[in-house]
Amino acid sequence: MLNQNGKGPDKKPDKKDEKTVLLAALGAQVRARRLEANLTTRDLAERASLSLRFVIQLEAGRGNISIAGLARVAAALDCSLQELIPPANSDRSTDARTQTTAATPRFIALIGLRGAGKSTVGPLLAARLQTEFVELDALIEKAAGMSLGEIFTLHGEEYYRRLERAELSKLLARSRGCVLATGGSLVTDVESWELIKQRCFTVWLHATPQEFMKRLRRQGDTRPMQNSPSAMIELKSLLARREPLYARAALTIKTTRTSPRTIVAQIIKAAASAKRPQATLS
Repeated sequence: MLNQNGKGPDKKPDKKDEKTVLLAALGAQVRARRLEANLTTRDLAERASLSLRFVIQLEAGRGNISIAGLARVAAALDCSLQELIPPANSDRSTDARTQTTAATPRFIALIGLRGAGKSTVGPLLAARLQTEFVELDALIEKAAGMSLGEIFTLHGEEYYRRLERAELSKLLARSRGCVLATGGSLVTDVESWELIKQRCFTVWLHATPQEFMKRLRRQGDTRPMQNSPSAMIELKSLLARREPLYARAALTIKTTRTSPRTIVAQIIKAAASAKRPQATLS
């Protein structure tokens, strides 16, 4: 049987790929529920009688949890087991697939500061669109063979920018489509930002400085606050400098007091009409 392009038979879904997609979607659901409940990963681990390491792996899409363990996670998050389990591809209607894939751009790029919600919204959005979720900084770390901190310490920002441009170009050339989470500073590099705007439907996940700080504390990330009494002032200054660049995204979503699932629905609706003028949703 020929595929829709008339070029040969479609390949059957790879079971390993299906498992990877399912675990990623499950992890995204758990993370979204945890953040909505204002819990840290440690809080969830203690409530569900799981190790902190396993909860982190679960949210990252690498934890193959048992039904009994997932039931404990659901109880800890005050939701049903069914609410955590993403629908299988076979359970999605043709109409639903058409609404979330056929009219949607192949690449959707999420931009914003660290703590904007890119790593929470991204996997959920990718699961709905039946595509992959990619974090650009993870590709950069893999290419360099070291962490971002080590890249900046040993080689400086210009080396990071070169890797960023190279990995972004390779991704857009080889991938058939994905949801892409960019680094918070990508918009300051003219070449990379122009490429993103040309090839992707861009979404700025906006939040107030106060909300950024609250999210980072909730996630156990204290780096912005450590030994810096002027952290809030510095964050406001950084956001003010970048806001004119972020605002060039095709869509702006104000995420404060908005659930990840609502944000995903807003992105899908706006992306399906990608030729419309820039919009702001709150």
